[in-house]
Amino acid sequence: MIVLSLCAIYQGYRIFPFTQWATAEIALSPGISEDVHVSLISANVLMENTHHDAVVDLIGQEAPDVLFLMETDQVWVNALEPVLDSYETVLRHPLDNHYGLIFATNLPAQSVETVFLSHDETPTLLAELEGPTGRFFFVGLHPRPPVPGQDTEERDAQIKRAAQVADRERLPVVAMGDFNDVAWSHTSERFKEYGGFKDPRMGRGMLPSFDAKSWWMRFPIDQLYLTDRLALISFDRLSAVGSDHFPMRAVIAVEDHGAR
Repeated sequence: MIVLSLCAIYQGYRIFPFTQWATAEIALSPGISEDVHVSLISANVLMENTHHDAVVDLIGQEAPDVLFLMETDQVWVNALEPVLDSYETVLRHPLDNHYGLIFATNLPAQSVETVFLSHDETPTLLAELEGPTGRFFFVGLHPRPPVPGQDTEERDAQIKRAAQVADRERLPVVAMGDFNDVAWSHTSERFKEYGGFKDPRMGRGMLPSFDAKSWWMRFPIDQLYLTDRLALISFDRLSAVGSDHFPMRAVIAVEDHGAR
């Protein structure tokens, strides 16, 4: 009982910064004009999920400026083509191993590409985009989860390299996606340190994103991280779309008006 009590105290210490009673790491900036807002949605749609219409409807209703979808195979790409046609820039990378992705944006794109940051052949999305008030990098991540017989080294390496690959000295950086890791883990802390990121969950509540099909066991593993020079207008969890992950939505603005 003593050991269990000590473990509970330690876990409470780790989790407390992600409750509404802690100090927020990123202040909200609700007064910024909507004309310069940039909306972003990331969603792990679950490859086997057949509720394609729910995702199509979500995209149509929200009309995000930046869309990042994970676990997309060719079936998902075909189902989403009608709504993807409304975007100026679309990168389709379908895979049948749960690590396909789709990236779409109506912002002017300087570059959009998939790269492989570890040996496990899971792609990472890198994009340099032009917002209404300046440019920023977008990093979309979906590393492999830890499973029996497979440790976390590849996942941790991919997360670390993703933090290092975007040039935050030149432009601010948004990192978003299914990290397969809780926000308070040592890997997440190192990611923040390497990339100079801040977490909007801190001081606001966990916003658990997985498992959407469970009402009592949920964890915050779909992340959003921002560097300096990015203002946060809102960050929230959207309604379920048949996947085991909830979609996550953020609205930001580039504060560095001189970055052009």
